[in-house]
Amino acid sequence: MAVWSCIVLAESGSNSLTPHAPTFLINQERALCRDSLSLSFSHCRSQALPAIRGGRPFWRPVCPRPPAVRYGANSEAGGTFTHDGVTLYYEAYGAGDPLLIVHFNGGSIADVGAQIDHFRKGYKMIAMDSRDHGKSGDSPDKLTYEKMTDDLAALLDHLKTGPVDVLGWSDGGIEALLLGIRHPAKVKKIVAMAAVPAAHRATARGQRELKVTGMMLEEPNIEAKALEAITAPTLVLASDHDTIVDQHTVEIYQHIRNSQLAIFPNATHMIPFDDPATFNGTVERFLRTPFVKRDRIGDAVKSLETLRSLAAAPGR
Repeated sequence: MAVWSCIVLAESGSNSLTPHAPTFLINQERALCRDSLSLSFSHCRSQALPAIRGGRPFWRPVCPRPPAVRYGANSEAGGTFTHDGVTLYYEAYGAGDPLLIVHFNGGSIADVGAQIDHFRKGYKMIAMDSRDHGKSGDSPDKLTYEKMTDDLAALLDHLKTGPVDVLGWSDGGIEALLLGIRHPAKVKKIVAMAAVPAAHRATARGQRELKVTGMMLEEPNIEAKALEAITAPTLVLASDHDTIVDQHTVEIYQHIRNSQLAIFPNATHMIPFDDPATFNGTVERFLRTPFVKRDRIGDAVKSLETLRSLAAAPGR
């Protein structure tokens, strides 16, 4: 990520470093900014901190770090392809094992920028605007989760990725689960944040959103039994103050044989945005740790026996 390194010199005949001293006037002509992006001097001044350089006081602003990349609007990383008569826009970043990330309903690539920014350091990140979303084209007929899921499968074929890990948020989580059901050979691991197997939705606005909302009100219609077809290790996520009913999250977890469950405390449906460090760290640990299916009773007994043996060891 690019860092704005901006030092604004101030002319003063005083040696005082009092932050509010009126003699510390910003000399805009002597601003030294190393970045292609511009920064307003008023903002620099409001964030400035006093410092000393060569025995003379000057202001060293605390400048913000702007996004190095405009995710969702980066032509250098973007591309298009056509599937089922719809032109679909995608972006790819980084190198390593492929990780496909799927945005929520009504969103776009831009809404998962915090996740792309984090995971691109160790993965080949792939993100696509779903049909009728973002820069992708509109479908001529009814929108369904199955169609959007098949678009994702077509994207993987287009990029020749082989099997991928999949991270989906909200309705993107539904698509991640459907990818495991409809295209299991394309999936290694699944992370589904706040997905829901049955219709349980709200409304949206705008002409394009009306079509998307219609789908949200009628779908998804994934029978819990259908989730049992998923064999890929799956992390089911939600928050304790999520908009998704707790029972729906648990139902998904209970019907996927190789699944783990994590509930974020004191968080909402928006935790990928509100607290990306916690969210991304949880996802990364799951993706990087070899999956082991736990035995609820057997593994607990083994750990208890180990604990007792350590407590009985000489010197304890």
